[in-house]
Amino acid sequence: MKKNKKLLLILSIVLSTVLLWVAFLFPLPYYVESPGGASDIRSVLTVAGKKDDKPGSYNFVYVQVKPATAVQLLLAALDSHSDIIPKQELAGGANSEEFYRISQFYMETSQNMAKYQGLKLAKKDTSLEFFGVYVLNVTEDSTFKQILNIADTVVSVNGKTFKSSPELIDYVSGLTLGSDVEVGYLSSGKELTAKGKIIKLENGKNGIGIGLVDHTEVKSSEKIDFQTGNIGGPSAGLMFTLAIYTQLADPDLRDGRVIAGTGTIEQDGSVGDIGGADKKVLSAAKAGASIFFAPNNPVDPEILKQKPDAKTNYEEAMEAVKKDKLTIQVVPVTNVQEAIDYLKKTKGQ
Repeated sequence: MKKNKKLLLILSIVLSTVLLWVAFLFPLPYYVESPGGASDIRSVLTVAGKKDDKPGSYNFVYVQVKPATAVQLLLAALDSHSDIIPKQELAGGANSEEFYRISQFYMETSQNMAKYQGLKLAKKDTSLEFFGVYVLNVTEDSTFKQILNIADTVVSVNGKTFKSSPELIDYVSGLTLGSDVEVGYLSSGKELTAKGKIIKLENGKNGIGIGLVDHTEVKSSEKIDFQTGNIGGPSAGLMFTLAIYTQLADPDLRDGRVIAGTGTIEQDGSVGDIGGADKKVLSAAKAGASIFFAPNNPVDPEILKQKPDAKTNYEEAMEAVKKDKLTIQVVPVTNVQEAIDYLKKTKGQ
């Protein structure tokens, strides 16, 4: 009898240990997104080999995304500043290594667009060479599944080349649903072609079913260096642009202010939407920023059909400011010139 009790005790201890291990250490197919932090852009950017020693700072902000255990999911559910994201939704089926590479492609494009816009706005000679689009993912229903892979570069469609990804997208979306299409692409240094069909995408438009981002290179006599290391993603584009422009054209634009913001930067200077605006403005406020630039583009009608309560990045940031009573000025922008104009207008205030 005593042996049975001893055996049951041992089994219960082992079982409890296993359950605790699963609850605290075993990752589930979910991620937890929460406020991350803010970093002075001078820590990752050097322009023309000169040190930016003017008072104040430009800061890029970021969210923290971690694989979730059962305990972390429970804590996130109780935290109004955290969101739970299914792995499939976040990574689109990519494994950790692929997801990291995708983030690096986004960062590369963000840096190149920021260089190009910063140089243009500062009236410096520059050009942007477009090589095609990096393939970030291929949808399950795409006829190019198992043909195109992450890091391949699509350089042509039906023999046509393009100057930007929007041009490519516009052309492909205008093709007839179900029609034949030929894609030219680079894979491991080899020039290849593949044939497939035009399909209906989730957004209701026609396409070939790939996620993409520009593969570009900036030409200029001005030396601009980024040292972003493992930081990935496109959302620092606006702030990178402001930092480059300021050093090249208007060193006193910051006027001693701690400025943060988020938003991608596009070839025409427009500021694109990002994720986690509510968390990023919180990170900015905690870092002592007095100004936070947020994209304020109209919500896509197709998104509104699926999610009627969808908000702009600016509206998301403002909700967080009101909810947490943050003392930070949120400034809505749709292009980088609006951010520059605001900083000029509010100097000395």
